[in-house]
Amino acid sequence: MNSPTTISPLDSDSLEDSLVNPLARDLRAESITIRIRWFGLAVGYLLVNFANLVYQTQRISSQFALNAILTLGAVYALVDTYRSWKGKVLLAEFRILISIMEALFIGLLCFFDNGVSSPFRFYYFLSLLVCGIRHTPSLTFATFGLHALSYSLLGLLSGMENTDDGLQMLLTLVFLGWAAWAIIGLTALLKSAGIRLTELNSELIANQEQLERRIYERTKDLQESQALLVQQEKQAAFGLLAAGIAHEVGNPLASISSIVQMLNRRVTDDYTKERLDMVGGQLSRIQRTLQELVGFSRPTSQQAAIVDVHAAINDALNIAKYYKRWKGKKVEARFADNIRAIRSVYDQLVQVVLNLILNALDATDEGASVTVTTKLVEDDSPHQVAIHIADEGHGISAESQAKIFEPYYTTKATGTGLGLFVCRQLVQQELNGNIELVHSDPAGTEFCILLGTVSD
Repeated sequence: MNSPTTISPLDSDSLEDSLVNPLARDLRAESITIRIRWFGLAVGYLLVNFANLVYQTQRISSQFALNAILTLGAVYALVDTYRSWKGKVLLAEFRILISIMEALFIGLLCFFDNGVSSPFRFYYFLSLLVCGIRHTPSLTFATFGLHALSYSLLGLLSGMENTDDGLQMLLTLVFLGWAAWAIIGLTALLKSAGIRLTELNSELIANQEQLERRIYERTKDLQESQALLVQQEKQAAFGLLAAGIAHEVGNPLASISSIVQMLNRRVTDDYTKERLDMVGGQLSRIQRTLQELVGFSRPTSQQAAIVDVHAAINDALNIAKYYKRWKGKKVEARFADNIRAIRSVYDQLVQVVLNLILNALDATDEGASVTVTTKLVEDDSPHQVAIHIADEGHGISAESQAKIFEPYYTTKATGTGLGLFVCRQLVQQELNGNIELVHSDPAGTEFCILLGTVSD
């Protein structure tokens, strides 16, 4: 079964080069003319050395001269072929000289053969064809004039024995002029069609690139929307789970707490009272944990307000301390004293900072440090608050650094690749700020969140 054929736009670079770039056009035309020259030389050698049945006596007598002229033409063809392989055109600045040499070359062949009736006179037509392919119409007309002059001189020098020779000469000149006119018209038509084809092909390629670019943009927008939707669904599912756990665990805890308080009022033994106080303290701790869990999982507020940056960071740290990778890590917060208030969405700021802290904990080994630092950036107007989250982890590879903010890209074995993407979307679209990777190497990684402050 034949495989389907794929239709693609033409190679615009090669086509435009051949039609717009003069040197490239000359080289392509040269490759055609070289084949025509070698074909003519091969036919000439066969005619001189093997086709002696009709003109045997005269051709044998001038065989050496004809072979010498053909060999001279072969040397010229070899030089022209070599120059073409080197990407150069022989006598490119003296093109009329080539036409003069060809007129002389063909005239000599006809002179040593059979004069005006020599089969070599058809070389004039090949020469015009080559000239029409390679050169301008004016140079082709000039070549026709040179060939007509060469053929006319040939008739005067070789002599015309009868009227048939004169008629043959006249018809040859007429057909030579007609061939020059036809070749010029045909090559002009081909060149104009080629230029128009190049223009249409360029438009086709431009439209194709525009279509591909639009498809890429729409696909990217769809992926980003899908990624945000997945993240929102995960948060909603987590919120329902957290609310259910808090409800199921909260009621028994309230009962246990009430029983402990009742026993504590009745017991007079100091040892037992101390132990009951310890139980009550742990129950209060569990209840605070459930309250924080429910608070984090509740639907986030989309209302912007005046936000205390340090309070948002502390909330994120309080949630992160329940993460299993917190154990054995040194987490330190260094807050600047001159931090101004910012207008932001509190819940979303907590979510962004929390995600970066959890990523830092994932990247560090036991005993390593994670540092959260704030400072006021006064270089810009209005001023900005910078939140730096730095870790002493293994770092991010150079090839991955350019992709970490893309949806579904992750370096973790169990990651979803949505965390940093969602963080960037929230910071740029909802918090009117920016998030960037400051640096990452085997010694650690640092991210920075930039948020605008409230003007004084």
